[in-house]
Amino acid sequence: MQGQHFTYSAHLHGTLAANARGEYKLPFAASLVGVSVGGGNANDAKLDLGVIHAGNTDRDGILAQKECGDNGAPNAYSAADYNGALAVPGDPYHFQKGDILTWDLDFDGADGVPAQHVSIVCTFSEG
Repeated sequence: MQGQHFTYSAHLHGTLAANARGEYKLPFAASLVGVSVGGGNANDAKLDLGVIHAGNTDRDGILAQKECGDNGAPNAYSAADYNGALAVPGDPYHFQKGDILTWDLDFDGADGVPAQHVSIVCTFSEG
């Protein structure tokens, strides 16, 4: 944690052969200020980022079909890049305590090259 910032990260080992997903329950209110995603190879993977709030789920409500970085160089997305139905471009997405961050990785995009050794890092600002 640096100042009021903290990260949530996930790493998927090896060459992916299927889509992957994950969830993280926020222990306190926080705003998503950035996301980076990258693979160890040239790949066609795509990332969706969303939220479960008060029983409602929108798994691509923050980021929809964003490209995974290639060859160990992750792509970084900030609030200006948020393109989901729940997002306001330019504004960090705010989570309430108990909201659940969701992520879905399409391992090969539209039948392209599968990703290898994918890392996803979400940076939050507390409060």
